[in-house]
Amino acid sequence: MAEVRNELETLLSFAPGKKIFLEHELKPFLEGLGLNVPKGIFIKGKKKLVIRSISLRFPMVVKAISRDVRSKTEAGAIVTCIGNLEQLNSAVHRLTDVKGTEGVLVEEMLQGGIEAAIGGIIDPQFGPVAMFGLGGFFIELAKDVAFAPAPVDEAGALKLAYSIKAADALRGIRGKPPVSEAALSKAIVTASQIIATGLFTEITLNPVSLFHDRAVVLDAKAVRG
Repeated sequence: MAEVRNELETLLSFAPGKKIFLEHELKPFLEGLGLNVPKGIFIKGKKKLVIRSISLRFPMVVKAISRDVRSKTEAGAIVTCIGNLEQLNSAVHRLTDVKGTEGVLVEEMLQGGIEAAIGGIIDPQFGPVAMFGLGGFFIELAKDVAFAPAPVDEAGALKLAYSIKAADALRGIRGKPPVSEAALSKAIVTASQIIATGLFTEITLNPVSLFHDRAVVLDAKAVRG
């Protein structure tokens, strides 16, 4: 907990007065806490540069970074499966026109895995609460989400994860191997420790792609207390 608080206080000290933190700001912080994030480059501003070479591997994904966008997919603020430089430049140029864009995030694209939503809130009645659910249909339509007082330890994190109705997906179904319990619990514990500091009132890691050997945070957002 002390390490998480120290790292979070450092992050906040560089952004006095900032209320909402987006993925390009949070991912280096999360990586510093031991979570995996995709390799990426943030291109700041709206200038339409021509990218002639890049150190990242194709396929890539490009996202517009904007505090005005709630859902990148619904707002057309994300382009996936980019296979070459021509497609990359086209996507970067188009996404710089998204409303409120501060820049674009170019990342190596991960395929496969099981998408989960991990996070926490400060509940007015219960205080810091950790949250876990599977992504897509499960959380949006089925409302298959579980909560627990934060922070949780590794055992508490796994208990939280396996308490959802669709927990069998974590154990491996339809030819997919079980997800890494160590990586899953690490992500949940970390998010729970962040919200337990009280320095953020909300943090959402969604989606987190779960694999048999790792968990990778694909997107993140947090609200300052």
